[in-house]
Amino acid sequence: MMICLNKVEIAERMAFLDQSWELKSDSIEREFVFKDFVQAFAFMTSVAANAETLNHHPYWTNVYNKVTIELTTHDAGGLTVLDFELASIIDKINVTIN
Repeated sequence: MMICLNKVEIAERMAFLDQSWELKSDSIEREFVFKDFVQAFAFMTSVAANAETLNHHPYWTNVYNKVTIELTTHDAGGLTVLDFELASIIDKINVTIN
């Protein structure tokens, strides 16, 4: 079972992510905007493949060219290293696609 990070650990990890990530009470969230639906879907496909590899799946929504992603570790009841690992991967995918 994963252990939740404390406030100091969360702050340290937030510093390494794109500044667009927002810290919520027990999750981090970011909205991504693409030129069209096809680009947004390509982004989601790449994120999905990486999430499956990590066995850590985001909560997300997609409307046309916008994708909103929320990360938290439900089993742990908050943020864990997996959330920040996936967020970092997502940031890299966004740079590649966008």
